[in-house]
Amino acid sequence: MRTDSYKTVAKISNEILFKDRKSKFYGYVFPITSEEEVKPIIEGLKKKHHTANHVCYAWQLGTDTISYRTNDDGEPNNSAGMPIYGQIKAFDLTNVLVAVVRIFGGTKLGVGGLIQAYKTSAQLAIEATAVIEKLIEVHFKVIFDYPEMDKVMRIIKQLNIAIVSQKLETNCQLHISIRRSESEMVQKRIEEIHKVSIAKLD
Repeated sequence: MRTDSYKTVAKISNEILFKDRKSKFYGYVFPITSEEEVKPIIEGLKKKHHTANHVCYAWQLGTDTISYRTNDDGEPNNSAGMPIYGQIKAFDLTNVLVAVVRIFGGTKLGVGGLIQAYKTSAQLAIEATAVIEKLIEVHFKVIFDYPEMDKVMRIIKQLNIAIVSQKLETNCQLHISIRRSESEMVQKRIEEIHKVSIAKLD
């Protein structure tokens, strides 16, 4: 993974359909930010395709610490979830869930055929959605008294820093967001201003 940015999907993909020997494979991609989102999405797909034999999926979350899971949903071991996960890795994505719904067409595909079908369905679904790059940002709280406002704002303007929220009274507070690769430099610059404190937010 890059240190400063990551790739994910902008929105839920359009449904794609891949057919192999009368079996139908419907592929979907969903942006997610937590594991808790997975179960309701999969349950929704099972309701939508109530005649489906299998709803197989893989997800990956995180940028520095990666967590992932694969699920074969009754298909032979590693014949569905892992090929789907392989495509998440091939496209270098994270914070994403890829699901493939299979409706059996009467002809067995064999493990090799299944691996190929799930891999292809996942690939087509990812290709059908908008992959975006997001910056990894670090958030800080800047605290200063009103007379220091000009100096602080000058640096924020110079370095093109994003202000998430601000409270400008006698005692001022800014919540700022900085791309990770520039965060140390910005923190040092702000710390150099007399009577200004800056602290990293979790």
